[in-house]
Amino acid sequence: MDITVIIISSIAGFVVAYLIGNFFGAKVTKAKIAEAESSAKNIVRDAENEAKSILKEKALEAKEEWHRRKQEFENEAQQKRLKLQETERAVKKREEGIDQKLDTILKKEKQTQAFDEELKKREERIKEKFNEVDLLVEEQAKKLEQVAGLSRDEAKRQLMDSIINDAKSQSAVQVKQIREETKLKATRESQNIIVQAIQRTASDHSAENTVSVVTLDSDEMKGRIIGREGRNIRAFEAATGIDLIIDDTPEAVVISGFDPFRRHVAKVSLEKLMLDGRIHPTRIEEVVEKTRKELESELGNIGESTIMELGIQTMHPELLKLIGKMKYRTSYGQNLLNHSIEVSHLCAIMAAELGLDVQLAKRAGLLHDMGKCIEQDPSPHALIGFDLAKKYKEKHLVCNAIGAHHEDIEMESPIAVLVQAADSISGARPGARRESLENYVKRLQKLEEIAMSFLGVSKTFAIQAGREIRVIVEPDRVDDALADQTAFEIAQKIESEMEFPGQIKVTVVRERRSVAMAK
Repeated sequence: MDITVIIISSIAGFVVAYLIGNFFGAKVTKAKIAEAESSAKNIVRDAENEAKSILKEKALEAKEEWHRRKQEFENEAQQKRLKLQETERAVKKREEGIDQKLDTILKKEKQTQAFDEELKKREERIKEKFNEVDLLVEEQAKKLEQVAGLSRDEAKRQLMDSIINDAKSQSAVQVKQIREETKLKATRESQNIIVQAIQRTASDHSAENTVSVVTLDSDEMKGRIIGREGRNIRAFEAATGIDLIIDDTPEAVVISGFDPFRRHVAKVSLEKLMLDGRIHPTRIEEVVEKTRKELESELGNIGESTIMELGIQTMHPELLKLIGKMKYRTSYGQNLLNHSIEVSHLCAIMAAELGLDVQLAKRAGLLHDMGKCIEQDPSPHALIGFDLAKKYKEKHLVCNAIGAHHEDIEMESPIAVLVQAADSISGARPGARRESLENYVKRLQKLEEIAMSFLGVSKTFAIQAGREIRVIVEPDRVDDALADQTAFEIAQKIESEMEFPGQIKVTVVRERRSVAMAK
């Protein structure tokens, strides 16, 4: 009973409390809603006021922007109007200038027309004058022909001959002056270089003989050399290819032959035979053949010692043998190896003075005459040497210098010129070379024939052993200027048609003698 009352009373208390809470909650809620409505109205009112103020500001900004842009447009339009006015004024000025130019052109056209008319009139007058002049010239020419006794063609011919002679004389004088100036400069430089080269080599030369003398122990050896019925001497001459001369000269035998190598083989063989004591045809052939092989094997050693002496680098073995053969060859009586060594020295000295390759100059100078060591070949020795140098891989400049030192081919480098000059210097020394009497006489005759082939030459004399040709010209046909030209042309023809050691001086003499007899 009590529990039920308590529960009922509790429930009733909760319901009362709930109703009271709802009552007071509804009042609070209404108050809050009223307050929220009031604040919302205030917010709306403030927003409307702010929007009005913003609209006013934007309207003011838009009006200011419109006024600014309007001012800019007006300024730009004003500038364009000013430019347009300036352009219109410039166009007006140009139009005025064009009008003035047109007026000027029209005036000039009228003046040109008047000038053309005047020119036509003058041309007509000039033509009339020319016709009158032609008539006068023909009349004068006829009168001159009658007075001079010459036709017009003959007078022209004489005038042309006179002009040609005058031109030749003037050109000869100018050529002489240029040649003398060039010679003076070139002579000074070349003399300095050549004199230095000659002074620094300064070697002596003497022409070799064609005989060798073998000394005997006694005159009894002569009979053993001759042999029974001359069998030994005939076998010796047949094996060596030289002549053995046995005469009354005490204790001496003469070996004669133009080939120095064969002569040396014969001399060494004879000395071996005399030392051995066995002299008969079979032994002679054996000794001669053995000696020849020994000497041929020594050729390479001679070549090697030669390049070592000159300071030349390695060389092909076949070229060394050819250098060795030069020892037993002569040219105009001059030993070929000595000549080649001297040419090598001269080339090296001149190349050093000129700043050229000294090693190439030495090689070219040493090998320039190696073609003379090749027998039974009709080609010029310079071309033979050229082919040999190419075959054994010498440099092109060396090959060209060898082939061009007698101008058989064209020179391609200054070294070729040096080799030619050194060859002439070495061969031109007094006593360095000799030639046979027959060749000597033929060379003198050829000199005089070349000089006599020129017009105006009356006499020629080859003097100083062919080192100079004296030419006498007719003074009526050759004047002083043409005399110089004649000397130059004779020298050029001698160079092109003859081979000679050294140089030949050409002297042209023009002498006029006037003779009168007093009675």
